[in-house]
Amino acid sequence: MAITERKPLLLDFEKPLAELASRIDQIRQLAEENGVDVSSQIKQLEARAMQLREEIFSSLSPFQRLQVARHPRRPSTLDYIQSISDEWMELHGDRNGFDDPALVGGIGRLGGQPVVMLGQQKGRDTKDNIARNFGMAAPSGYRKALRLMEHANKFGMPILTFIDTPGALATVAAENQGAGEAIAYNLREMFCLDVPIICTVIGEASSGGALGIGIGDRLLMFEHAVYTVISPEGCAAILWKDAAKAPQAAVALKIISHDLKNLGIIDQILPEPTGGAHSDPLKAATTLKQALLENLDELRQLTSQERRQLRYDKFRKIGVFTEAAR
Repeated sequence: MAITERKPLLLDFEKPLAELASRIDQIRQLAEENGVDVSSQIKQLEARAMQLREEIFSSLSPFQRLQVARHPRRPSTLDYIQSISDEWMELHGDRNGFDDPALVGGIGRLGGQPVVMLGQQKGRDTKDNIARNFGMAAPSGYRKALRLMEHANKFGMPILTFIDTPGALATVAAENQGAGEAIAYNLREMFCLDVPIICTVIGEASSGGALGIGIGDRLLMFEHAVYTVISPEGCAAILWKDAAKAPQAAVALKIISHDLKNLGIIDQILPEPTGGAHSDPLKAATTLKQALLENLDELRQLTSQERRQLRYDKFRKIGVFTEAAR
């Protein structure tokens, strides 16, 4: 199923926009009922609505951006894959007896070229979220991802990963099945793959669950997505014993795209439609496809050894700091 238009769910800071839109509809309806021409006034109000939307979304706090990244109507991994690919065939199973629905992947064509695409998949409603563990992959999910990446490496297909998870599945069963080992193994093996790897943060990317499919030559990130070592709520609960201080933690964690670009952690910010990716999913998908094709063209100019070195250098630089003399 490709991306389709859905009635949006309102976030708190979007309410003034909804109220203005409601007023415009009321004026238009009254004008039609009374045969009055108010087209010029309607245009002014619509221009004001667009201006207000741009003002709101250009000045969102980190915690508000987190709300946008978690929006239930935000395009998911499967939404993007099925919208940008020419062909798509989902593959299942980790070849060890499990198939994790929280992490999906398969073979497709992007711009006519074969690629392997995979990523975390959240649900659209409570029932779907429960079925997919809210996008929190079990160890079998990361083992399935590695199986698909090794397949891509064997047949020379670039790897595209889409990151959207609050973290890896944190249950006793997941720990018993080797959650830490599965993620760590993926980290090591992804550094060794010969084919181009492009990772894109499409929504909420948190903890090792995000990093488990996040080692690549290029790391792209949507404008209102977030990437963090721990959720702001979790950080606030640890530091201040108060999850209500999550907005303060969100600022300190530097979770937004512009901060991460300045820190050298991500390589490219993908602009979102005004109002977030959920306001115009098809436009967001077009932006993603163009960025992926451009980066793939650049990475194909490099040898496999150059790409591996690029990957290594990229992650060695993260966390480097200069200590000022006293």
